[in-house]
Amino acid sequence: MRRQLLAVLVSAAFMVTSGVTVAHHSFAMFDKENPIDLEGIVQEFKYVSPHSFILLRVKDQDGATTVWNLEGGAPSILARDGWTSTALKPGDQIILRIAPLQSGAPGGSWSVDKIKFKDGQPIVVGH
Repeated sequence: MRRQLLAVLVSAAFMVTSGVTVAHHSFAMFDKENPIDLEGIVQEFKYVSPHSFILLRVKDQDGATTVWNLEGGAPSILARDGWTSTALKPGDQIILRIAPLQSGAPGGSWSVDKIKFKDGQPIVVGH
């Protein structure tokens, strides 16, 4: 009886904590159905866990500059595609397709298969 009670308690604890983990990794805030293309200059590349980020300076239609906060994969996942912390540097000009934030704020999510340098060269550090 004690073993069954212990098994139920451990299972319940696992279910409660796994829900938090799944919620943390939700990408529901991004509009994957309506991707947009951005062109800009890298302000900063954050190769940090749990997700990488690109801060991208993008010129608006009126000539003003807006910094977009773009969330990418974890460094461990990026590394599988040859990325390192120096894959992007401030001043690099890039073009990428993102899933924008549902809220309309200047942000979104990006992936390694939808990003390249402005001159068309892929961003691959090595395999």
